[in-house]
Amino acid sequence: MLYALLRDLNRRRFPFRVVLNWIIEGTSEILDMRSSWVNKISVILGSKPPFNWLILCLISVLALIVVLGTSTSNVFDSVSTTPVSDIYTSYRRQKERAAIDLFDLKSLSLATGRLKEFGLCGKERENHVPCYNVTANTLAGYKEGEEYDRHCEVSRTAERCLVRPPKDYKIPLSWPVGRDIIWSGNLKVTKDQLLSSGSPTKRLMLLEENQISFHSEDGDGVKEYSFQIAEMIGLGTDSEFLQAGVRSILDIGCGFGSFGAHLTSMNVMVMCIATYEATGSQVQMALERGLPAMLGNFITKQLPYPSLSFDMVHCAQCEISWNDKGGIFLIEADRLLRPGGYFVLTSPTSKAVGGSLSSKKISILTPLEEITRRLCWTFLAQQYETYIWQKTTDPRCYLSGKQEIVPLCKEGHDTPSYYQPLVPCLSSTTSKRWIPIQNRSSSSRLSSAELEVHGVQSDDYADDLQIWRTALKNYWSLLTPLIFSDHPKRPGDEDPLPPFNMIRNVMDMNAHYGGLNAAFVEQKKTVWVMNVVPVGSPNTLPLILDQGFAGVLHDWCEPFPTYPRTYDLLHANGLLSQLLSSRCSMLEFLVEMDRILRPEGWVILNDKVGPIEKARMLVTHIRWEARVIDFQNGSDQRLLVCQKPFVKK
Repeated sequence: MLYALLRDLNRRRFPFRVVLNWIIEGTSEILDMRSSWVNKISVILGSKPPFNWLILCLISVLALIVVLGTSTSNVFDSVSTTPVSDIYTSYRRQKERAAIDLFDLKSLSLATGRLKEFGLCGKERENHVPCYNVTANTLAGYKEGEEYDRHCEVSRTAERCLVRPPKDYKIPLSWPVGRDIIWSGNLKVTKDQLLSSGSPTKRLMLLEENQISFHSEDGDGVKEYSFQIAEMIGLGTDSEFLQAGVRSILDIGCGFGSFGAHLTSMNVMVMCIATYEATGSQVQMALERGLPAMLGNFITKQLPYPSLSFDMVHCAQCEISWNDKGGIFLIEADRLLRPGGYFVLTSPTSKAVGGSLSSKKISILTPLEEITRRLCWTFLAQQYETYIWQKTTDPRCYLSGKQEIVPLCKEGHDTPSYYQPLVPCLSSTTSKRWIPIQNRSSSSRLSSAELEVHGVQSDDYADDLQIWRTALKNYWSLLTPLIFSDHPKRPGDEDPLPPFNMIRNVMDMNAHYGGLNAAFVEQKKTVWVMNVVPVGSPNTLPLILDQGFAGVLHDWCEPFPTYPRTYDLLHANGLLSQLLSSRCSMLEFLVEMDRILRPEGWVILNDKVGPIEKARMLVTHIRWEARVIDFQNGSDQRLLVCQKPFVKK
C-alpha cells in the first residue's frame, strides 16, 4: 500500500512542500494513535519503539518520495541528436515541480562539490574577444599582418570571469526599429569616432546623446548603389537578385552594414565579415543592428566556409590588396564563389594614378586583369568606381590550355576548411555541387535532386523539418520569465505573449540540416540564424548554405569569433554530450556562451539527463536562471531553458 501511495504521489506530481507537510502531520498522528496495527508492531518492537527508529522511518519515507518524485538522474548517458517535440506547454505543472527541482539541484551540488559564483571581469574586458590579442601575437613572433589574425593558442587566459555590459548598456530595440536605431552605449565606438570618420557621417545622425540613427533610404545612397550593381549584371532592379540566383552575399569589410540592411528586406542573406578592430568595430555595429556578421579576414588563413558557398563576394573599400601575394586573396574569393557568381569591387579613388578617368581605370584594372583571366573570370562591367567580374560556369575552362590557368588543387584537397592556410590552387572544380547559380531554385526549400547532391534523402529532410516545426512552437511558448517561478499561476491568469523580449540574432550551435532555421522561415519569425556545424561532426554546412542560410564551421573547444553581447538566443541540440566525450570543458563552454549572449538573452539546451544535470549545476555559478523541462514521454531527453540576468556592478 505504501508503494501504491508513493506511486500515486509521483504520478500526480504534488509540490515537495505539500508532501513534506503531509508526512509531518501523518507522523504526529502516528505518535498519538493506539490502533490495532500499532499494537501489533509493539509486539515486535516493544511497547515503546525507540525515538531514533521513528526518525529513521521518517527520513527513509522522505528519501523514497524524493527519488520517485524526481524525473532527473545523475547517470550521464550518451546523447540522441533527434529532438523530441512533446514539450510542456502548460506552465502550471512546471511551477509545481519547482521545489522538487530545487531540492535535486541542491543535492547534486552537495554531492559534487560547490563551486563559487564567478565574479565580473574588469571594465577593460567589456568588449573582449578571445584569440585576437595583437600584442600577444606580436610577442609570439607573428608579423606581416599575421598579428591581426586569429591565434587562440596564444591568447588564452587563466582568468575566468563573466564579461560585464558597459555602464550605459540598454536592451536593443525590437526589429525592425533596432535595424535603424541603436543605443550608442552598447558599442565600443564613441560618438567622437563616428563624427570624425568622414563619409559615415552621411549615414549617421545622433538623435540624442544615447542613440544612433541609420538613414539607409534617405542619405547614404545604398539603394542607388544596390540598383547600380543589379543593372551591371543585367537585371532591371535589385529586387530581381533572387530570380537571378543571388541569394547569399559575402560582404567583406561591411562598414556599418547598410548594404546588408537594405537587401535583408528582399530576403537576400548578406554575411558581413571584417577584421578585429580595437575600436569602432564593423562586426559589432552590424550585429547590434540585427544583421548577420562575424570576425574574419584575408591574411594567411581560409575563412571557415566550405567551397562554393556564396553567390556574390562584395568588397566596397575593404582595404584588401587583391593583387598581392600572387593573387592568393582572389583565389580564396574564387573558392568561396559558386559557378556563375559575381565578384563586386568598389575601389577607393585614392588609388587613382593621374587625373583622368582613363588613367584611374588602368591603375585599378591592370594588376587584376592577369589574375582574373587566370581564374577564368569574365569582366562584366564598370561604372564609376565599381567593377564586376563573373566566375565561369564551365569547369572545362580550367583544362582548356589556352591560357596560363591557376593550377588545380590535388584530388581530395577540398576538405572542410577550418582556418586552413591559404593555398595558391583552385578547388571544387569536379564537385557535385558545381551548379551554376542561375540553375538553382530561388526558394530555401531544396528539391529532391539538390538534396541527393548532399547525400540526404527527401523523407529524412522532411521528417527533420517537421520535428523542428513543432519544437519551435513549443520553444516560443517557453521564453517567458514565468518559467522560473516557484509558484503556479492563479486560475484565470493568462500567459504573456511570447517571446517576453526581443529576439533577433539566433545561434543554432549544432545545426545539423538547418531545420530550426527552416522552421523560423516558415513561421515568418523576424530572426536570422547563425547555423554552426561543429568541427568533427558530419559536415552538413554545404547543405545549410545551399538553402541560402547563414552558417559557419566552428570548434566549440575555442571561443566563437564575435564580440560580447551579440546574440539574443543560443540553441544547442545534443552538443553537451559531444563536449563530455571530447577534450572540451563544459564550464568553459558555458562561460563563452555567457560572453556572446546579451543580458536577458535566452539559452535552450536539448540533451539527455546526465549532460543536462551537469549543465544545470554549472549555470547557477554563472548567474543564469535555469529550469529543466521533462518531456513526460518516458524518454531520458530533457530541456534546459535559461535566461541571463542583466547584471551591473
